[in-house]
Amino acid sequence: MEDRTNPLTPRPGEFATVRTPQFFISAAAPLQERRPRTLKHGDTFSMFDHNGDAISGPGSPEGLYHRDTRHLSHLYLTIGGERPLLLSSMARDDNALLIFDLANPDLHENGRLTLPHDLIHIRRTRFLWDASCYERISLRNYDDVSRKVSLELTFAADFVDLFEVRGARRKERGHLHVPVVNASTVTLAYTGLDQRLRQTTLRFDPEPLSLTGDTARFELSLRPRQLGEVFIEIRCTAGMPANPPRRQFYVGLRDARRAMRDAVSQAASIATSNDVFNEVVRRAVADLYMLVTSTPEGPYPYAGIPWFSTVFGRDALITALETLWLDPSIARGVLRHLAANQATEEIASADAEPGKILHEVRYGEMAELGEVPFRRYYGSVDSTPLFVMLAGAYYERTGDLETVKALWPNVEAALSWIARYGDRDGDGFVEYGRRTLEGLVNQGWKDSFDSVFHADGRLAVGPIALAEIQAYVFGAYRAAAAIARAMGLRYRALELDRRAIELRARFDTVFFDEELGTYVLALDGDKKPCRVRTSNAGHALFTGIALAKRAPRVAAALMDRASFSGWGVRTVATTEARYNPMSYHNGSVWPHDNALIASGLARYGFRAEAARVFDGLFMASTYIDLRRLPELFCGFPRLRGRGPTFYPVACSPQAWSAVAPLSLLRSCLGMSFDATDGALTFHRPMLPEFLSEVTLRGIRLPQGRVDVCLRRVDREVVVQVLSREGDIRVTTTC
Repeated sequence: MEDRTNPLTPRPGEFATVRTPQFFISAAAPLQERRPRTLKHGDTFSMFDHNGDAISGPGSPEGLYHRDTRHLSHLYLTIGGERPLLLSSMARDDNALLIFDLANPDLHENGRLTLPHDLIHIRRTRFLWDASCYERISLRNYDDVSRKVSLELTFAADFVDLFEVRGARRKERGHLHVPVVNASTVTLAYTGLDQRLRQTTLRFDPEPLSLTGDTARFELSLRPRQLGEVFIEIRCTAGMPANPPRRQFYVGLRDARRAMRDAVSQAASIATSNDVFNEVVRRAVADLYMLVTSTPEGPYPYAGIPWFSTVFGRDALITALETLWLDPSIARGVLRHLAANQATEEIASADAEPGKILHEVRYGEMAELGEVPFRRYYGSVDSTPLFVMLAGAYYERTGDLETVKALWPNVEAALSWIARYGDRDGDGFVEYGRRTLEGLVNQGWKDSFDSVFHADGRLAVGPIALAEIQAYVFGAYRAAAAIARAMGLRYRALELDRRAIELRARFDTVFFDEELGTYVLALDGDKKPCRVRTSNAGHALFTGIALAKRAPRVAAALMDRASFSGWGVRTVATTEARYNPMSYHNGSVWPHDNALIASGLARYGFRAEAARVFDGLFMASTYIDLRRLPELFCGFPRLRGRGPTFYPVACSPQAWSAVAPLSLLRSCLGMSFDATDGALTFHRPMLPEFLSEVTLRGIRLPQGRVDVCLRRVDREVVVQVLSREGDIRVTTTC
């Protein structure tokens, strides 16, 4: 956690440059070791082990969470007093359900075997809906005689804050209430130091044989082949549905699956010649829509499970950019929600300044009390230019002038922040620096305390101007200019174009390093370059700020052995002082980072290199549970016959990583849209070696929709229109 013993606190408007340890995620209980089964709906998510249990204990992250508080910390099922044997566990392809298949172990009584193993099949079926976790426990007797089976379910709720689970230590906590127990219901409750009552209610159907504040016991008599069932509802908010748990299970499951189908129906569909990649795509789409949460302004993808299941500005903006071709409604929801929460005043404790776009929102007790600064926190330097970039990309994709007109005041406010607060020393570059000691030291996407450094390994002292931030600002100017032209604001568009041209020239002069053969990582507070080869340079290709003459050397630097691990581009090259393949940001491989880099490579014509990145991440996914790309993995080199080395506490699913394959596919196909003319264009399409054919259905433009098939013929990719509704042109360029 952040060290708060240092009394040095800057005055409002000053930067804090003292470097202290960051809010951290404990690696005491690695997620990779546990490989938990996860679900999410709305502001609720869960993590269970492969048996379907949540086993409490020091460092355990398992349980049921709602709005940054763990509402169930322990759930443990036994049969005849013993833990069932695991057969298998899985998430459905659409993430609608978790299914755990178990069997009874050998059961003894007074030293005598009373029930041999594998005669009673137990299936636990579980889903989340409307701040509740629903479970059906089905038991079927495969013996040839009747059996009496005893089930026991123990449970507990510690109501700890998510940041406590992550490793924070608190001197004081609120108080737990005595459980309220009725015939088939138990209510567990906690009043925090913020004086808020948080409660969890468990309902059982049928009524348990006995029920206490931590244990429910059932006895089922099963004839041969007979099925017995127990239904459980675990609710994280006050109030109860009118239906009993058995009925509510089926009503909730129907509603949950219907909502998922409706959400996914907005997206284009993808089918390819590679069955494994089809699994990757199905999981990516399912994870995306599981993470999407309804807000008053529209759909919004939460960042990831478990640590980031909330609104993050940067993550959602990049996720929306990655999936814009697939489903523009996500981008619209992200833009509208962030616009509604744009900062309007200076608040030093929140790193908020007028026009700045949100970094993170938290709802837990520690955030409410200010024990962590993230209740409504604006400490990211990239969210604001990315917001403007997404607005321009959304307009290009959809032609939705009404929405971007409504967002124009927010775009202008963001541009004003870039000019006034972003470029605080007037050198033409955007820098960052936290306003208080509680804020994040580093405020780019690599926000570890040690992620910005010089060639000799010394940490850079701020204010810091990152290379990719200047690239995003360039992209923001270009995007805002396009919107201004569409709105008839000719002179404003010309001014923004001029700013982009000037920034590009200034960036090339200051950030390109001839000896490195690429862009430096950053400028420190003394304007000294951090002469380090990192993946950040790839973002200069992504937005187009890189001069065409620089692109070949930047691409070569990204794809040489020091940077490209075989699985993807490392965050830091192996030649650098702080390279560590097991670090969070100094040598690891991040799928979303690679997706943006591949987009940049394709922009400058390096489609073969983009396809190599695509191939590396796809091959990594073949070694990963559920074909789900995690937040990151270690940067060790790819070796024959071995999969990637996993990072111990990487979130999975993580929105911008989950959808990286969708972005990589678009980059290789060179897909672009002209919503005004109703044109879909494939620029020099290329397919990686593992794909020979791709079919895209339901690609929408204002003029209609189209289905296309892209097929490799010899060394070329041929585009065929399968069906068309409306006046849409499909073209290819060489």
